[in-house]
Amino acid sequence: MIKRLFIGFAALLGVVLLGGGGYAVYFYYNQPRAEFWQSAITAFEQEDRQNPPALGAILFIGSSTIVFWKSLAADMAPMRVLNRGFGGANLSHLTHYADRIVFPYHPQAIVIYAGDNDFGGPRPKTAKEVFTAFRDLTDLITQALPETPVYYIAIKPSLLRWKAWPQMNTANHLITEYAATRTSLHFIDISPAMLGADGRPRKKLFRFDGLHLNQGGYALWTSIIKPILLKHYAGSLST
Repeated sequence: MIKRLFIGFAALLGVVLLGGGGYAVYFYYNQPRAEFWQSAITAFEQEDRQNPPALGAILFIGSSTIVFWKSLAADMAPMRVLNRGFGGANLSHLTHYADRIVFPYHPQAIVIYAGDNDFGGPRPKTAKEVFTAFRDLTDLITQALPETPVYYIAIKPSLLRWKAWPQMNTANHLITEYAATRTSLHFIDISPAMLGADGRPRKKLFRFDGLHLNQGGYALWTSIIKPILLKHYAGSLST
């Protein structure tokens, strides 16, 4: 108990002192409930009231990998995109808030990166549990927006969570197989490009925390994801 309290205190201190690095450590050891993100969702709604976003953009949702993608709009230009990533979200958190961060925007397409954090914390989920959470989220989206394609970015291999990679990779395979049976679902596999000749994550793609992408990591993702979206959504141009 004392050890857990010490880890929690150290991680929270890291959030203050180290920004993204401390943030990564905290969410490596914890899996907050969906209600933890209420303030982040409310902030999106306040932003929307003050500066209503144009409907029909390509919506990016997910965890901190999406949050920290500060160059997303420039990277995806001339396509018009909207970033609604929040914190260390799990797949189930996206499901919980879909009626507030997905459906109101009537997106032309949805790009998801989440599932990474599901394997963190003291009680990591299994590959099957993560797949089930993915299916619940995408089924909900398909029911509400049947004409909207969903693109799922594979759970990435990382230095910090390398021990979880076998389960992550299994989840990716389960999701790939399921997406192949649904015309509205598309799987974008970024994982092979993130592995080096030794089969391990390429260190140069990550921030010092070993979990979040640096500029080079996002450049790699852009080189894979943008052509896929541009092929189908060249008409979704910035205005």
